[in-house]
Amino acid sequence: MSVSYQPVQWNRQKKVYDRIMLALIGLFLVTFVVLQLLLQPEITPETLIIRASGLLAFLMLHVILCIGPLSRLNARFMPLLYNRRHLGVSMFVFSLIHGLFNIIQFHSLGDVNPLYSLFTANLQYGSLINFPFQVLGFFALLILFLMAATSHDFWLKNLGPKFWKSLHMMVYIAYGLILFHVMLGVVQLEQSPVWIGTLALGMVLVLGLHLAAAIKTARHEKLEAKNAGEGFQEVCKISDIEENRAKIFTLNGENIAVFKYDGKVSAVSNICRHQHGPLGEGKIVDGCITCPWHGYQYFPGNGQSPPPYTEKLETYEVQIKDEKIYVNPKPHAEGTALPPAQIESQ
Repeated sequence: MSVSYQPVQWNRQKKVYDRIMLALIGLFLVTFVVLQLLLQPEITPETLIIRASGLLAFLMLHVILCIGPLSRLNARFMPLLYNRRHLGVSMFVFSLIHGLFNIIQFHSLGDVNPLYSLFTANLQYGSLINFPFQVLGFFALLILFLMAATSHDFWLKNLGPKFWKSLHMMVYIAYGLILFHVMLGVVQLEQSPVWIGTLALGMVLVLGLHLAAAIKTARHEKLEAKNAGEGFQEVCKISDIEENRAKIFTLNGENIAVFKYDGKVSAVSNICRHQHGPLGEGKIVDGCITCPWHGYQYFPGNGQSPPPYTEKLETYEVQIKDEKIYVNPKPHAEGTALPPAQIESQ
């Protein structure tokens, strides 16, 4: 979190992450260039740049899309999620290099505008196999540009978390466009079953991880609610929640995180106001609910961020009877202070 739009969190972890990322990018590029020169000594510098940047960006996009579900499946991947923006912006840069050199190589030597040539060089828009695949890459690049340009918290704050999140969910549209862009390019130019199989394997990996994460989340939130009167519903036993941790429940359409801490139980919205991260998968640190994605914090009793921050969560009434926790799923206004349910000492 930061009060102003400055890189105040440029800590050691981020620096180490960036150095490792740049080292891996450099290693890939050097290895790719050496192999290409050995296998195809006649290759031109332009073609080498197009291939290296395109393949690197495509691999980076797969890594980016896998980080989210991996972090849901195993908390060890959370540090990658914290710093995913840097990887995304780097991926866009290499995508841009790939796109620009393609336009220079194939569309800038004629008598027409290169962008006009991009859309008119192949007019078989009605053909599935012969569809102009470069056009798909162009629109995917526009989406990646919007995401990279709005990756800073300045845009998150001014566009609003909901709109910002919706905008960045367009990465899946970009992925679909790029997948067809690459697949049609392989079919039309390479006609290699090995490349087609590799593309299919990457798609299965991304979809499989997202499906596994969705199944885990659904099981985590599954609840057979029991009406306890006065709007309260039984959710779990006190012993089901670890100290300074939470369980997540969906009650009457409300996504609720129930936290146990210091002999008390409180319930707040499970949705972080920063990037809609799952607060219930985090823990209480220094008396504050701490989002596992980027460290945004909230007091469990009122859902308010510690000053000078101003983010607020909806809060929910909680009761404890016979070692069981009951929650009223009717939300109170953001930042409403509610007395926590006290756990009787044994």
